Formats: sequence, C-alpha cells, structure tokens
Amino acid sequence: MSELAIAPGQTRLGWIGTGVMGASMCGHLLDAGYQTTCFNRSPEKAEPLVARGASLAGSVAELVAQSDVVFTMLGYPQDVRQVVLGSDGILAAARSGMVLVDMTTSQPSLAMEIAEAAERQGVAAVDAPVSGGDVGAREARLSIMIGGREEVVRTLTPLLELLGTTIVRQGGPGAGQHTKMVNQTLIATNMIGVCEALLYAQAAELDLETVLRSVASGAAGSWSLSNLAPRMMGGDFAPGFFVEHFIKDMGIALDEANRMGLALPGLALARQLYEAVRAQGHARDGTQALILALATLNARTWPTGASG
Repeated sequence: MSELAIAPGQTRLGWIGTGVMGASMCGHLLDAGYQTTCFNRSPEKAEPLVARGASLAGSVAELVAQSDVVFTMLGYPQDVRQVVLGSDGILAAARSGMVLVDMTTSQPSLAMEIAEAAERQGVAAVDAPVSGGDVGAREARLSIMIGGREEVVRTLTPLLELLGTTIVRQGGPGAGQHTKMVNQTLIATNMIGVCEALLYAQAAELDLETVLRSVASGAAGSWSLSNLAPRMMGGDFAPGFFVEHFIKDMGIALDEANRMGLALPGLALARQLYEAVRAQGHARDGTQALILALATLNARTWPTGASG
C-alpha cells in the first residue's frame, strides 16, 4: 500500500454504483483527471459519466482488472456483500496491492468481515460512509467517516478530499460505519422535530418562510431544518436520500444498539414513522416525505409536487 502513489494520470480508479450520490462523487474524480472505469447494474445510469470520459465495464471483474483503487457506493448491505465477497465480486478478481473503499452505509460487522477477507489477499479495505445527501455529493462537501488502517487512509486522502470537506478516520475497520450510525440516529429524531414544527406553524396559520427566518439560525437550527424544510414547504419530495435507504440505516443502528444492550426509543419511534411513509407509497421519495405521514396522522393536507 505504501508504494501506491495517488496522482491523476497514474492512479486508475474504479467506481461501482452510479446512483443519486454516486454519480456526482465519481464525477468529481473524473473532473480531477483520474482515469476512471464505472460499473452499474443498470448501465444507462452510467451513461452521463461515460459521456464525460469514463470507461464502462461490462462486469465487476473487468472493472477490477483496470483499477488500482475501487470505490463502491451501493444501496444495501446485501449488495455490498455480493459485489465485494461474491463469487464474481471484487475480491474474487482482486490482486495484491489494490485498495477497496466502500462508501455505502452498511453494517459495521460486514465492514470488518470485508477488511479481514481483503487482508488475506493483500488488498487494503476501508469503510468510508458519507453524510451530506445529494447536495453534499454534488458540491463535494460531504462528511466522510472512515474506518481502516491509518496509513491506508493517509494515502487515500487526495482522493477523499475531492469528495468531501470533513474527512475523519474514526478507527479501525467498522469504525466508519459505527460513526455513520451515530449520524443517522441524530438525523432520525431531528427529522420528527422539523416536521412537527412545520405542522404546528401551519396549524397556527403562520407564514412558514417567515418562521424559518426566525428559528433556523437560532438554537433550534439544524441541517435538516435549513436544507429539507424548504423542500417540504415547496412540495418537493425528490430524493436526496431515499426513505427506504434511511429505514435500512435505522434498522442497522437498532440492531447494533440491541447487540450492545442499548435502548434507543427515539430511534425506534422514528423508524416506525418512516415505515408509515413507506406504506403510504413514498419509499423512493426523499426523507423529507416524513411530513406527509405526519400530516396524514393529523388529517391535514400538505402540498406535494410531481414527486410527492
């Protein structure tokens, strides 16, 4: 790993998963001049990147053969397991000296399993989930939470700095995923407060934009209030982060909490409310769709756009 020099024109990158966030993130690496090969189960989703200069691999093995560092940005832990550990996955085709960076929000235990399997093949594996949503991905302002060997993370820093502004190694394998669970726990209950506050303001017949000017910059301020409340108010439920993926994350956090003997009733409540959002048909909408479920609970209407 210490012999891998990260530089445009020298380091070959592979990117698997070109969804809402992955496409933007991969685009930043392309823009920096890195030779990049993409793979996606739906190849058409990678076409904009190909138009910008990326190569498109027909299989994971083909991508691995053309890459020194492979990034994954997938949906679910089972996707990560298949793509990394499957019989036709990354490690089945990997060679010694490669680096794997999984940026999916996944299970800490799976991150540790991958790191152990990779180590046996001379491959360095890092778990590096992110926070910041579609906006953070587009603007390269993500917070990247990293688990892995210190020297590996240090070598990868030039690439990570193209994707985010807050890059922190939290510890060994799995520590990045544990930190992302802390992040999701913070967001989950905060989202309930944001939605309930907006419903209260609506019921009190206040002007919501005027209310936000007063509360968003004070002690009640939060990223969700500043970035997602305006989307809710405009009936914009396009996904910066899918409801179904957030439910997945909360499930991982609750499973880990159970394993550690923790009771997290606020997180459990948030998950149940988001299950109601999914049941109402909004699984592929953004997490701000929580307000629709709470509006229904109160027999109130809320504006919706095309995505709502």
